[in-house]
Amino acid sequence: MALVVQKYGGTSVADAGRIRNVARRIVEAHSQGSGVVAVVSAMGKRTDELLALATEVSPHSHPRELDMLLTAGERVTMSLVAMAIEDLGVPATSFTGSQAGILTTGKHGQAEIREIRADRVREGLSDGKVVIVAGFQGVDPDSKDVTTLGRGGSDATAVALAASLGADVCEIFTDVDGVFTADPRVVPNASKLKEVTFEEMLELASAGAGVLMPRSVEFGRRFNIPIHVRSSFHDGEGTWVKEETMEQAIVRGIAHRSDEAKVTVYQVPDTPGIAAALFEGLAASGVNVDMIVQNVSHDGTTDISFTVPLVSIEDAEEQSSKIANAVGAGGVSIDEGIARVSVVGIGMKTEAGIAARMFRLLSDRGINIQMISTSPVRISCVISGDEALEAVRVLHTGLGLDSEESA
Repeated sequence: MALVVQKYGGTSVADAGRIRNVARRIVEAHSQGSGVVAVVSAMGKRTDELLALATEVSPHSHPRELDMLLTAGERVTMSLVAMAIEDLGVPATSFTGSQAGILTTGKHGQAEIREIRADRVREGLSDGKVVIVAGFQGVDPDSKDVTTLGRGGSDATAVALAASLGADVCEIFTDVDGVFTADPRVVPNASKLKEVTFEEMLELASAGAGVLMPRSVEFGRRFNIPIHVRSSFHDGEGTWVKEETMEQAIVRGIAHRSDEAKVTVYQVPDTPGIAAALFEGLAASGVNVDMIVQNVSHDGTTDISFTVPLVSIEDAEEQSSKIANAVGAGGVSIDEGIARVSVVGIGMKTEAGIAARMFRLLSDRGINIQMISTSPVRISCVISGDEALEAVRVLHTGLGLDSEESA
């Protein structure tokens, strides 16, 4: 029997009518002979509402209790979806993340999946039931505390479960039709992609394309689980994320993000060990550093610039200032008004000149590049935040994506 893991996001289960629609879709897959595991998110904006309520009640940080609170949203959805499925004549059972055997690290709010012991899920499937699993959550086997996986964590739950169960495919149902060459809200004539490689999707997701959580793509790549990103509101084909694609597009898409800040530690003594001390301190504080640029001056000092998530800026500033004072650096500056724009395409591995074209297109519009980083399939530039949307449109047109059919 084929096995399908499906994931439904918050907009797909936002109200009773949409929950019944999801139930009909799940029952249809079950009626075609497939075993079905459905991973569900909290209804609509419920997670945001719970976060706001927590802030009203207490201005302080309560990581453990916040995880207990936030996981309630998915538990509500899983129960309602199971009820709706049973009303359609198909047996169903729902499990929390811990009941489904999702074991995680103990970092509240950003836990990572260690292992999945899906015995109860397999038992439900063998009994002919549809199994509904609450996304975004698990349990730390050491403390026995409930944990959450961070924003988009239901994607990671779904693909990890698909890998653990040996599913044939993982379907990610969402409120968009698939993965586009750029954000359609920014570029109205962006094209929906028929397929994209894991490598490209990981770069797009990390660079700001919000369709999939990067960790879910990592699971798909590691265990070679095809991921089908598609709309929950119609039956049309979406975008397939897989190991290899028929075509190797030179540029597959443009992504952008504005949720980062640039930190510069300036006039740092240019001696061995300084950079190590700086980034070891940041790592110890849980700050995830991305792009790094070092500029050496002629006076024996250097400026070290790097980007961090805006949510980590206080920790990054505190830790950077501590190291700057300890080594006699000139000081620390913070720029929260930046954005990152990225060009992604597996064909860039063999095609020369994409970086030059990207830089020229930005230059011709007077958009200054502050930092650059690359991978074999991605080129990213840090620019002023108020120029980000113009940069996306310029690059989308200038690199020939406006007129392309879906690749």
